[in-house]
Amino acid sequence: MTQEPEPITPAAVETTAAGGMSGAIACFFNFEALSTNLRTETLAGVTTFVTMAYILIVNPDILSNAIFLNEPRDLFGELVIATGLSAAIATLIMALYAKLPFALAPGMGINAYFAFTVVLGAGVSWPVALAAVFIEGMIFILLTVTNVRSQIVAAIPDCIKHATTAGIGLFIAYIALKNAGVIVPSEATLTTLGNLKQPATAVTVLGILITSALIARRITGALLWGIFGTALLAWLFNVAPWPQGLFALPQMPVDLVGQAFVGLGTLFQGNLWEMVGIIFVFLFVDLFDTIGTLTGLGAKAGYIDANGEFPGVEKAFMADAVGTTAGAALGTSTVTTYIESASGISEGGRSGFTALVAAALFLLSVLMIPFLEGIPSFATAPALVIVGVLMMSGAREIDWSDPGESIPSFLTILMMPLAFSIAEGLAMGLIAYPLVRTFQGRAGELKIGMWILAAVFVLRYLLGEP
Repeated sequence: MTQEPEPITPAAVETTAAGGMSGAIACFFNFEALSTNLRTETLAGVTTFVTMAYILIVNPDILSNAIFLNEPRDLFGELVIATGLSAAIATLIMALYAKLPFALAPGMGINAYFAFTVVLGAGVSWPVALAAVFIEGMIFILLTVTNVRSQIVAAIPDCIKHATTAGIGLFIAYIALKNAGVIVPSEATLTTLGNLKQPATAVTVLGILITSALIARRITGALLWGIFGTALLAWLFNVAPWPQGLFALPQMPVDLVGQAFVGLGTLFQGNLWEMVGIIFVFLFVDLFDTIGTLTGLGAKAGYIDANGEFPGVEKAFMADAVGTTAGAALGTSTVTTYIESASGISEGGRSGFTALVAAALFLLSVLMIPFLEGIPSFATAPALVIVGVLMMSGAREIDWSDPGESIPSFLTILMMPLAFSIAEGLAMGLIAYPLVRTFQGRAGELKIGMWILAAVFVLRYLLGEP
């Protein structure tokens, strides 16, 4: 007797469709070969977003110090949108093109260089600074396509790369403490400890303790929760007003979008060497920060092969480069791969679907501008200090017993916060390295590219404005 087929119910159709969709996702992102699944990848994407969502607050806070100085307007909301959209676009490219579990956003450190050194320090207008970032992104794309990037990397000693990371960490921590009133100007000593009894300063110190505790307990999203905890203290003690709301439909960053193209017309009308130097620093920091981050993340995710190579890494570089150009067009500083992606990898994320989830959450985050605007600027200081701590870890890779490494590295790290400029720190290190190696009688070990880079920085000082 033939058994009648069971009727097809709506629930069965829904289950089949869902299975087909998840199967298509698993096939596209190669779940089976990576020994992962949809649930694990989704959790990993959420974890990555939570650990780096602090950038939605910190980046607008840093950039708003310098934006349109001659036209004081509250553009925090537009900067949040530019930050969220640029992060979503770059991370989406990483997800669908490179198919790697890495998330991107406007980079910490380089945004401080953009705001405090280029715009505030050198007096470069906001559109021209964005144009420099756009040019840097285009150069990065060209270097990725032609593979010239590897030749530049080979010319720079590892100790300077590690020192750059550590120096940027000190620099952004110094800026955070200064803006929060923990460090204040002094005629006698240039800077000194501020009045810790001031409400905002006291809350900042408590926030640093809270964030440190969260980091020490390895709480997921510790930096973000540290910002929220500091802001909550400020609201409870009436140090800052409560947010006016939680959600709102966003307005496009009309004052920011396209400013990079406006700046392109006047990019080199001022000091040619200064602009070349600025573009070089943008390129250098983005290039080596990305190299270091991708290498570390690739090793953690098991992508590094037996020969020490990372197959497909050029696609990740391309995602980073395209993200930078898109970010500049939207009105924000250099976009780069985030080391916080390691949190999602630790949760089991191995495919581009992890990045896809993070990209979707960045896109949704632009709906929370009223809440983000209510977070006082000093509430970001604890996160910046801890980011500085994390970035200092690169210094342990330097051979401090070798003067050829220790002296240039120390000058690089020291001069960034003291000169209030990442560019000056890099210049000192790249000039000192070949000289000290020559004093050691080891000039023959230096690549010609190292001498060229040192000469470029020397010419910058000789031919630049006094």
